[in-house]
Amino acid sequence: MRDDALSRTLLDWYDVHARAMPWRVPPADRRAGRRPDPYRVWLSEVMLQQTTVAAVRAYFETFTDRWPRVEDLAASPDDAVMAAWAGLGYYARARNLLKCARVVAAEHDGTFPDTREALLALPGIGPYTAAAVAAIAFDRPETVVDGNVERVMARLHAVETPLPAAKAELTAHAARLTPSERPGDYAQAVMDLGATICTPRRPACGICPWRDPCKARERGIAAELPRKTPKSAKPVRRGVAYLARRHDGAWLLETRPDRGLLGGMLGWPGSDWAEEVPAHDPPVAAEWRDAGEVRHTFTHFHLRLALRSALVGHIAPDRGHFVASDRFRPADLPTVMRKAFDLVSGPDA
Repeated sequence: MRDDALSRTLLDWYDVHARAMPWRVPPADRRAGRRPDPYRVWLSEVMLQQTTVAAVRAYFETFTDRWPRVEDLAASPDDAVMAAWAGLGYYARARNLLKCARVVAAEHDGTFPDTREALLALPGIGPYTAAAVAAIAFDRPETVVDGNVERVMARLHAVETPLPAAKAELTAHAARLTPSERPGDYAQAVMDLGATICTPRRPACGICPWRDPCKARERGIAAELPRKTPKSAKPVRRGVAYLARRHDGAWLLETRPDRGLLGGMLGWPGSDWAEEVPAHDPPVAAEWRDAGEVRHTFTHFHLRLALRSALVGHIAPDRGHFVASDRFRPADLPTVMRKAFDLVSGPDA
């Protein structure tokens, strides 16, 4: 059974306190009849996966300025989109973004499907994104559950089962609160509540619209929830990257394979990454020198990347291709590759 009274309380709060987002239609504008653009909703949701709002804003504005419609994005070359995504992380999202845009443009005449089930059939759209787009863009009464929502539900109902085991229970609680009216605004309201008041540390319970019914606040355990099963330590992988520059200023780069970590991105030629550095050959014959080490953390492991640098002549490399200095943009590199460039090209290099 839905709890419409709690949902209305939160919507009243959201009408006053909704965060301003470049992809969001404010509640007053929605009441006046302005509808969200499904393309912008979808793009923002893909970008926001495992990334903060602060990090996404500039990327979102860059993408929508450059590709204002899904058809524009679908027509863009892969390398242009991957370069624009550089630094945002989780690069499989960018590859799936292009696949999805091209299916929507080619098979749906540039119009996103308006149901969760149809959205799930698109490349790269999983249950969370399908529910979020259906609710926010089309006002479908779908239950949208992200980390903020899980935290709010765990506290509101004092769920002490640790995550991830508690996910099904928290989703059931969230479903009972999802209203049939204004479900899109409601979905954003719960996420805003978790991001601004029901925060991971030091929740501002005194100003929360759900203060009175919150069981965790009543028991004095709000800051302890949600509980989480301890994570195992991340393994460490090691590798070598080669940064070669020609006498004319061109840099030796390669496009990484489409499949795998950083797939389709530009990077420095080097070894694979493993517990011990795998056997490999440099990409070009040169007098290589040690140039330090870059450390970077991915979702599932820590990387220790030993750097080698060299100045080379006009010789053909065994791997990769030279990019002229006037076409090379370090900002187009994924973060770990840009760290390597910064170390090798820094003032002490």
